[in-house]
Amino acid sequence: MAPYESFNLGDHVGDEPAAVEANRKRLAAGIGLEPERLVWMEQVHGRTVTVVDGPLGEAAEATDALVTGEAGLALVVLTADCVPVLMGDPVAGVVGAVHAGRVGARVGVVPAAVEAMVGLGARVERIEVLLGPAVCGKCYEVPAAMMADVEKHLPGSASKSRAAKPALDLRAGLWAQLAGLGVGKLGMDPRCTFEERSLFSHRREPGTGRLGGVIWVDPS
Repeated sequence: MAPYESFNLGDHVGDEPAAVEANRKRLAAGIGLEPERLVWMEQVHGRTVTVVDGPLGEAAEATDALVTGEAGLALVVLTADCVPVLMGDPVAGVVGAVHAGRVGARVGVVPAAVEAMVGLGARVERIEVLLGPAVCGKCYEVPAAMMADVEKHLPGSASKSRAAKPALDLRAGLWAQLAGLGVGKLGMDPRCTFEERSLFSHRREPGTGRLGGVIWVDPS
């Protein structure tokens, strides 16, 4: 049922719990893992990073980044305009999933996740990052003071909307931040969640579903 008909994975947006559970099981089957091997987050727009070494049984409490060195453990980040950041060091076998909305990006959740990965044996220059679909800098209008504040903490994020009003491009800011850290490879899915009707967007349709970004180390 609308607005959740397109594979909603969020269990906190008013969708039928049974439908969300079924979708999560479909996701697990699609990547060849048991449902309990998927680790979810209780996302709160902060900078807390949780290191996990096995199934949790429930969502990691009050965190916006997950990091693991455990093979066959899939880390899931849910978004509907915020930036899903998927990171991995293929040599060390360490991966991370980050929920980077305006607040989290501003307070440094991504560098905190990189630091946690390094603590598990990753090397910054080997880390590969994908910035997933998110609201783009032409669609994310904000007050001028907010734009200036985020730009101060996340340089490169200031933008202008199509109406030439103050806006934010969080992916541009995160790209610059990660490059500044010395991350080895950066990639980006260029789709804008607000513009692409096949993707969930809270700004376009408040109360909508959530996309899932998933990363794991193949146990085989």
